[in-house]
Amino acid sequence: MATTETTTQVRALAKWVRVSPRKARLVTGHIQGRTVPEARTILAFTPRSAAREVEKVLRSAVANAEANHGLVGDDLVVATAIADAGVTLKRWRPQARGRAHRIRKRTCHITILLKPLDAVSAPERPTSRRQEPEAVETVEEAPAVEEEVQQPGADAEAERPEVEAEQPEGEAEQTEEKPKKTRRRRVEAKPEPDAEQEPEAETEGES
Repeated sequence: MATTETTTQVRALAKWVRVSPRKARLVTGHIQGRTVPEARTILAFTPRSAAREVEKVLRSAVANAEANHGLVGDDLVVATAIADAGVTLKRWRPQARGRAHRIRKRTCHITILLKPLDAVSAPERPTSRRQEPEAVETVEEAPAVEEEVQQPGADAEAERPEVEAEQPEGEAEQTEEKPKKTRRRRVEAKPEPDAEQEPEAETEGES
């Protein structure tokens, strides 16, 4: 007789939850692939209101695994966490001039599937490009290209002093920077009074 091995899967479903499916998917994406203790910790510290509803479904799935299948709750992994769209409740709000605006109240169905930790295979991590042998060869070839580019520059620097030596001395003197001339203010000396005119002024006063 042929025997087939089946992995135990535990499912919990909550229907007509009054949360939009988009908001619920933001929470279920965090716990998918996590162990049950990790998922409980994430949901406990998530500030979104949908986290409370997802936590209720997770507790229901763990209770089903422990009561019906004899599994340990902490040894389970959240294999799947889905939030499907449910029926949309339509309401109306009166507006000005006899008009009305539509209000859509979304609902969703949250499904959580648990599996034992041994049945879930760990995903293979992609190897980084730095570890590939081709990437190492390209890094080794890079310095050789830089040396070829630097060789013509070194020859140009060696030729510069020879060109400067050929210049005549007269041109070299002209290239030197001339000192800047500072302007000085010229102070004009006031004319001193003649000594001969002073006695004449005194004589005029006596007369």
